[in-house]
Amino acid sequence: MIKGTNRISEVKDMIAKLKEKEVQVTFNQGRNRYISYSGKLTGVYQALFTVTPLDDYKGNTTYSYADYMCGIVKLSLKEGETS
Repeated sequence: MIKGTNRISEVKDMIAKLKEKEVQVTFNQGRNRYISYSGKLTGVYQALFTVTPLDDYKGNTTYSYADYMCGIVKLSLKEGETS
């Protein structure tokens, strides 16, 4: 279910402002399972965005803007970062 009144263009603009900043990512895997990690938003593309985790053992992760709009992925700036 899509939440809020955000348009896709507003979401893209908001995420584009976070490019190259450290963010906290919370990903809903379903059935009350969540993954939370810190990373750097490294790429903003037409249909998706990429986050590189700060941990060495994880690779890049990609999410669509629809994932963000539906609440599957939540992003927040890490403490100490400015928007």
